[in-house]
Amino acid sequence: MKLKELPESLYYAFKLRYRSTPGKQASSKAEVPVVISLTTIESRLGVVDLVIRSLLAQSVSPKKILLWIPESLQKALPEKLTDLCGEIFEIHTTHLHCSHKKLVHTLSAFPKIPIISCDDDLMYRPQWLALLYQESQRFPQSIIANQTRTIITDSEGNFLPYSKWPTNRIAEEGSDWVLPIGAEGVLYPPGSLDSRYDNEDLFHNLAPKADDLWFKSMSLLKGTKCRLATNREKKAIPIMGSQKSSLKHINIKKDLNSFQWKQLSDYFKLQEILKKD
Repeated sequence: MKLKELPESLYYAFKLRYRSTPGKQASSKAEVPVVISLTTIESRLGVVDLVIRSLLAQSVSPKKILLWIPESLQKALPEKLTDLCGEIFEIHTTHLHCSHKKLVHTLSAFPKIPIISCDDDLMYRPQWLALLYQESQRFPQSIIANQTRTIITDSEGNFLPYSKWPTNRIAEEGSDWVLPIGAEGVLYPPGSLDSRYDNEDLFHNLAPKADDLWFKSMSLLKGTKCRLATNREKKAIPIMGSQKSSLKHINIKKDLNSFQWKQLSDYFKLQEILKKD
């Protein structure tokens, strides 16, 4: 977290936790037919309730909010999190420990409605869900993301390192080259991923620490275009102290994303798919 982000983070956390009362039961707000799905890790159990509160405090209500946790954390859940459970928010356990768990189970459980994945270290602003859903209505066949990178190659068609892929570049028609980044929220329409999206052997072997890259590969195999949302809300607000342990920083620092992308590309022949775009 940047120092300049601290005051807003503290204010928003206080407002969510002590000045608002998110509804546990069905909301009187307009409902949009989407399921929000996320996961968390042990070090964030003390603050992930802030994420859930921000999702419950949206201007419109999702059908469900599902939090997936490893079975080993079931007895460690704080009351300030479990007290939020109700008709909208549910906590489910999984045998998976990798970040892919934030999406794979929900996709299987709700195959016919859009799924939005998001992160567990950010507080989402009140119009976040409404705007993301609104954009999906304009482009119902595309995967919509509030944050992206664009895959690029050199003159010979070889992929450049992940760190050189530019961020938030607009592709007016949607593109195979757009990589949705999960942090700010990604909406997946029904049937937008290849049927192998939940193949645990494959994602453990090819992209064990890169769920964004795994799901991007699945969209390429399915032929689904991805696009950066044009009506994005202001950036989500980081939660103080939640980003000390960040898979994103580890992947970029060690360039693990480039390595995992190469493994995915070689296995699924993604370079050939992208050449056709």
